[in-house]
Amino acid sequence: MMGASDKVTVLTREDVALHNTAKSVWVVVNNKVYDVSEFMFDHPGGEELLLQYGGQDVTKVMKDKLEHEHSESAYDMLDEYCVGVLAPEEGSKAHSKKAVVAEERVGTSKLGTKKPFIDLAKPMLKQMVYSTWSKEYYLEQVHIPRHMTDSAPIFGHPALEMLTKTPWWVIPLVWVPLWSLALYASMHKIGVGLTLQLLPLGVIFWSFLEYTLHRFVFHVEEILPDNRFALSLHFLLHGIHHYLPMDRMRLVMPPALSIIIATCLWNFFSMILPEYLVYGLATGVIPGYVGYDLTHYYLHHGRPFAAHLREMKTYHLDHHYKDANLGYGITSKLWDRLFGTVLY
Repeated sequence: MMGASDKVTVLTREDVALHNTAKSVWVVVNNKVYDVSEFMFDHPGGEELLLQYGGQDVTKVMKDKLEHEHSESAYDMLDEYCVGVLAPEEGSKAHSKKAVVAEERVGTSKLGTKKPFIDLAKPMLKQMVYSTWSKEYYLEQVHIPRHMTDSAPIFGHPALEMLTKTPWWVIPLVWVPLWSLALYASMHKIGVGLTLQLLPLGVIFWSFLEYTLHRFVFHVEEILPDNRFALSLHFLLHGIHHYLPMDRMRLVMPPALSIIIATCLWNFFSMILPEYLVYGLATGVIPGYVGYDLTHYYLHHGRPFAAHLREMKTYHLDHHYKDANLGYGITSKLWDRLFGTVLY
C-alpha cells in the first residue's frame, strides 16, 4: 500500500479501460485505480461481476444497495490493490504516465487510516499472546477481513505451520473410510433397516450441530473474557478465519482437531443416548460433517452452479463481510430461520 510520501502513478481512463480481461482487471473507485486481478476469483460476488465492470468506474456500483452495497471492510481491503490515481478529464494527455510525487494520499477506505493490529508477516499467535488490546478493540479489528495470496504464519515453526494447513481433499480422504467403518459397525449392531432409518436423522442432527457450534462455540464474543489468553484462544478457534477468510489452506478443519472434537461428542452422546442411537446417528453425522466442510470451502472459492449454492455463497460471505453476529448457517438457513438469526 502507498504511503503519504510514496510516488503515485497517474493513469488516464484509456489506460484503465485496457484492463478488462481475466488476465488483468482494473477498476476505478473515487478517482483511484485498483488492480484487482489477484483478488478476482476470491471476490465474494464472483469473478463474473468484476469482469463485467473491468476497466470502468465502480464508485456508484459499490454503493448501490440493489447491486450489492459493500461493507467498510471491503473498502479497507481495496486499498491494498491501489496502483495509481486517475488523471483529470481536462488535460489528461498532459499528465505523465510515469510516477509523480503525490501531494497527498486520500484513502478509499471508509475506516480511515488502518489501526495497528496483527502483522501478517510475523507469527500471529505470539502477537496475540503478548498483545495489550482490549476485547472491544480486538473484536473490531479481527472482523475487518484481510486478503493474502499465501497463508500467514501462526506459530512460525514450519512443522507446526503444516499442522494448521489442510487441503480440502484431505477431508473426504480421512473421513470416508471412517464413515465406512461406522456404517459397517452400525449395520452389525442394529441391523440394516434401522441404520438406514437413522442415517438421514443423523444428517439433520449434524446440521443442528453445525449451527450450534458456529453460534455458541465459535462466536462467543458476548461472554468472551477480556484478557489476552482468552482472546488468543478465540483467535485460534475462529477469529483467524474472520480475519483471513479467503485462506485456502485454513478453510477446512485439520483432521487431528476434528477427530478430537468428534471423540468428545461421541463420548458425550454415549452417556445420554442408547448405544444403538449413537451408532445409527453417526452414519449420518459423518457425511453431514464432510458435506459441511466441503461446502464451506466451496462457498469461499467455488463457482456455484446451483441456485441454492449461489444463495448460500452470498449469505455466508455476507456473514464475513457485513455482520458476523448473524447468518450462522453454512449449508442452509434452516436453523437461522428457526432461531431468529437469519441475516436477511
